[in-house]
Amino acid sequence: MKEILRKLTNFKLSGMAKTLASRNQYAIENSLSYLDFLELLLDDESVNRQNNSLKKRFSKSKLDSSKTLSMYDFTYQPELNKQEILDISSCRFIGEKKNIIFMGNPGVGKTHLANAIGLEALKKGYKVLFIHANDMVSKLVSSKGDGSYFSVLKQFLSVDLLIIDEVGFKKIPLNHVDEFFEIIRHRYENNSIIITTNRSFEEWGNIFGDVVLASAIIDRLVHHAHIFRINGESYRIKSLQSMKNTKK
Repeated sequence: MKEILRKLTNFKLSGMAKTLASRNQYAIENSLSYLDFLELLLDDESVNRQNNSLKKRFSKSKLDSSKTLSMYDFTYQPELNKQEILDISSCRFIGEKKNIIFMGNPGVGKTHLANAIGLEALKKGYKVLFIHANDMVSKLVSSKGDGSYFSVLKQFLSVDLLIIDEVGFKKIPLNHVDEFFEIIRHRYENNSIIITTNRSFEEWGNIFGDVVLASAIIDRLVHHAHIFRINGESYRIKSLQSMKNTKK
């Protein structure tokens, strides 16, 4: 047994190594054939690799594990089509190279929904990255100074789903707008993007300080996109009111 475990470890079959003893006992007690025994071990290895892959992808994604679809209160946003959101969570849009845009005032749950869909994408084996719009631009600009630009650019382009949060929360400096455009341009019709924004498209010219470039960004984002406009009230206000009512 020890020699088999050593060989499994050397061959990097940790899933099989973990369950070898218990599977061997099970096989003996149930008179399993060699092939059936081997199939059980291979299933264990497959599950172990899937779990390890999910953990690694989740760690790199920067997603919040607590912001799931089950934790989103659709009753507080009655105008939002729950069935349509659930359909989006199947993540077919990623295979179709389509985008998702969540628009609405601060606090209505845009980031929560984007994060929740990102978590669903991870479960389906996709690589996901969640980042604030201004942080993304800052990383790209800074990377030009230390020679890591192409490495950072690859980070934003190689994932199956890039979630850019809070576009419009702060203006993007005019001399940095090209960096944002490059991400959109390279991912256009190649990989999916989810955008959350508290500004209408008409205001994007002010966000980027360049109406023409803003128009080019919007054009590429909406060409193949599902757009959700959330008009409800802020969840933060709801939480504040609940706290006040609790204290009474």
